[in-house]
Amino acid sequence: MKLVRKKMALVAVVGMLFGGGLLKAGAADAAGKKKNDPVRVVVWDERQPRQKQAYPDFLGNQIAKALSVRPGLSVKSVSLDDPGQGISDKVLDQCDVLIWWGHVRQGLIKPDQGKRIVKRIRAGKLSLVALHSAHWSTPFIEAMNSRAKEEALGQVPAAARGKAVLKLLPPDPPLYRAPKRSAALTPAASFFRNKDGRYEVNLRLPNCCFPAYRPDGKPSTIITKVPEHPIARGLPKSWGVAHTEMYDEPFHVPAPDVVVFEERWEAGERFRSGMIWNLGKGKVFYFRPGHETYGVFFEPMPLQVLENASRWLGAQLP
Repeated sequence: MKLVRKKMALVAVVGMLFGGGLLKAGAADAAGKKKNDPVRVVVWDERQPRQKQAYPDFLGNQIAKALSVRPGLSVKSVSLDDPGQGISDKVLDQCDVLIWWGHVRQGLIKPDQGKRIVKRIRAGKLSLVALHSAHWSTPFIEAMNSRAKEEALGQVPAAARGKAVLKLLPPDPPLYRAPKRSAALTPAASFFRNKDGRYEVNLRLPNCCFPAYRPDGKPSTIITKVPEHPIARGLPKSWGVAHTEMYDEPFHVPAPDVVVFEERWEAGERFRSGMIWNLGKGKVFYFRPGHETYGVFFEPMPLQVLENASRWLGAQLP
């Protein structure tokens, strides 16, 4: 009887250590990342000369420098000109949150590379933050395409979904060409039954752009629409960006799950400037303020958004 009691006591101690007691805080997950490790942030920047007007050491390096002094974040800065275009498996394997800045060199990242990143997002291995002109970055485009396909197939009755035929139609207008105000909103899907009774879905992919922009550097006002959201932590209900480019709705993307921020200009334009999409087990956050010739990411409020987003997105990963 005493021997049995000793064995039971030993089992209890082991259970405390490994099941929720002394060793739980240091236990590693399946990916080898410990629970108390910092959020691993990778800032990707195409690095082009015009940035030097506002960012002497490039825009991505400025964001990385600002975030690296915030506790709980481990930050790495990479660029398009790095080995593997800055997005090698070695880099992405050590990334929880990928912050992406692109503009004039977007097309150098090919669709297959964007799909690699989306696959990781869907698997819950990382989340994406797309900044300003990165609405036309390859990872963001592929993420929006993936979400559009998911939503289109989701409208097919569950019993017929497995046999549905999905036909992808290119954006209209094509990528890298802004839509007119009169253009039909994308993504857009149409459905019909073929002679075999199977559903066919014609999906017009999203253009991922908007009908108007104005790079005059005028100020904007950002309204915090969901103040209780973790990305809005510490931000006032209304706050300003001193110099920025204007984008005007409608934004040709799938409807977001949450709109955290809306941006407005004196001339009357408005834009959903902080949007979140769920994508599989990961997330995509688009944050609009910026332009490479304006020092938006020296301002405290936009940097607070990126800090908040990094912490929250990292914590949301399975």
